[in-house]
Amino acid sequence: MEDKPIYKLLDIIHSPDDLRKLKVEQLPQLCDELRQDIINELSCNPGHFGASLGVVELTVALHYVFNTPYDKLVWDVGHQAYGHKILTGRKEVFNTNRKLKGIRPFPSPEESEYDTFTCGHASNSISAALGMAVAAKKKGEKDRHIVAIIGDGSMSGGLAFEGLNNASSTPNDLLIVLNDNDMSIDRSVGGMKEYLFNLTTTNSYNQLRYNASKVLHKIGVLNDDRRKALIRFGNSLKSIAAKQQNIFEGMNIRYFGPIDGHDVENLARVFHDIKDMKGPKILHLHTIKGKGFKPAEKEATLWHAPGIFDPVTGERQTSDTKELPPKFQDVFGNTLLELAQENERILGITPAMPTGCSMNIIMDKMPDRAFDVGIAEGHAVTFSGGLAKEGMQPFCNIYSSFLQRGYDNVIHDVAIENLPVVLCIDRAGLVGEDGPTHHGVFDLAYLRPIPNLTIASPMDEHELRKLMFTAQLPNKGAFTIRYPRGRGHIKDWKCPLEEIPVGKGRKLKGGKDIAIVTIGPIGYTASAAIQEAEKEKSISIAHYDLRFLKPLDEEMLHEIGTHFDKVITIEDGVKKGGMGSALLEFFSENNYKPSVKRIGVPDEFIEHGKVNELYYICGMDKKSILKEIYSFI
Repeated sequence: MEDKPIYKLLDIIHSPDDLRKLKVEQLPQLCDELRQDIINELSCNPGHFGASLGVVELTVALHYVFNTPYDKLVWDVGHQAYGHKILTGRKEVFNTNRKLKGIRPFPSPEESEYDTFTCGHASNSISAALGMAVAAKKKGEKDRHIVAIIGDGSMSGGLAFEGLNNASSTPNDLLIVLNDNDMSIDRSVGGMKEYLFNLTTTNSYNQLRYNASKVLHKIGVLNDDRRKALIRFGNSLKSIAAKQQNIFEGMNIRYFGPIDGHDVENLARVFHDIKDMKGPKILHLHTIKGKGFKPAEKEATLWHAPGIFDPVTGERQTSDTKELPPKFQDVFGNTLLELAQENERILGITPAMPTGCSMNIIMDKMPDRAFDVGIAEGHAVTFSGGLAKEGMQPFCNIYSSFLQRGYDNVIHDVAIENLPVVLCIDRAGLVGEDGPTHHGVFDLAYLRPIPNLTIASPMDEHELRKLMFTAQLPNKGAFTIRYPRGRGHIKDWKCPLEEIPVGKGRKLKGGKDIAIVTIGPIGYTASAAIQEAEKEKSISIAHYDLRFLKPLDEEMLHEIGTHFDKVITIEDGVKKGGMGSALLEFFSENNYKPSVKRIGVPDEFIEHGKVNELYYICGMDKKSILKEIYSFI
């Protein structure tokens, strides 16, 4: 094991109080050391890489100028907060980041007083920070500063604008730091991205700039670095030249910038100059995602969360996956392209996750048939509803935990009219190291009460393809298909496409003593447990794949209720209100009285860790299922 590197400055920083003892001239060196520490740590313990490198200078400057934790920093999303964690007393335990019982993947008030609000989902920082700023005023804390740090991708979310609107009309001294790196996870899209790059404009201004840039490029005066510097300078002058207000100043929020987000000394100076100004204000920074690590600067999307890599060369550690089953997301992406080639009505929609959900496959082949709407889950659902209303067949792919933000939209803008929108719910179930903000465990429970909604969960890749084919057939209405993060179970995944009767489950195996009912891929874990139980004990176990939570396969459930007095339900979702609850309701309403054991996520927020570790904690692994089976004998 190699010795840990020795850092002249970083090793003496145990809290921001230590940081504030440094001279401002020492901050660039500290930034270099902090950046290197993040690179070294994440090279062997993977996490969110590029975002944290991009805000090193910002993080140092914030803690240097503001009196944290009395002054409060409210991070948006939290992908960028590793430097913050290291500077606030967690350097020695940072190697436990994202590991079971280790420090959390995102800032959490339960972990540190420096973590002021729950992070994980985008666009909440302005609203939360505004609440804190108003509370500080109400309590007479005139010396307390509240800072919201938000990225350009998160600024496109509706909640951010709701917060800005309220900040413009409510007495407060909030400082909003806009970290503009022209990137979300995939490249930022939409009007706000363009607006931030070019706050105000006129046709004559742009024509003049374009003509001048052509000449300057031709004679070799203008390179990319100089162009960026001129843009930053030009943005500061545009409001004067164009005689226009920018959107923030139009909302009575004082605007400063854009400035270089990697000049830590200047950042510290600016923060010092503006922190005590009264009223809401926004500081606009330009940064580079992955700053200081050339491979990450060149391919920001790839290096958002790169896995294990060589900290010197940047070579990523990859494993041979040729003999492994594909990821569910890739089966979705390839199947969507296949369906779209046959059905011209099909369109793909994703809220800022084309690579993560594999919608980039159709975007590459049929760019006019798919839309990245930015970080706007509610809009993605309603946009899909509008498309469906006019005869299109949208496939809207949203991660399960993010769909929570579009819940009203599902009800109001899709289900009421039973519009033919296919909601493909990726990352369903326990997702692992990203923890409680990202576990997709609530969707079965929160979708089940909604009328007109078909809810399906495939057990494997073949089932996913068939359900996608089924969902786009005529008169299927609003249709949801949920599947987990990671790989499936079938290597030869490209099966023929055929219709699955809506509301029909599968009897996978007969039996006499116990009926086990599963939904989704966890059925494979259950199947392995059944095989072992029957081998070890003289017991006969039937296995049913429910396949559809709504509508239920009543014929199958009548069979179970009639022939079994012992039933076990297993689902990768919350027990309260989920699949097990649905079966209990059915049995009760039809006067069946089996003894029912429900296996699923308990009524608590589940920590971060590897998925198999979390399955064990929740009693959903093979060993735990066997224990429940044996307790029934």
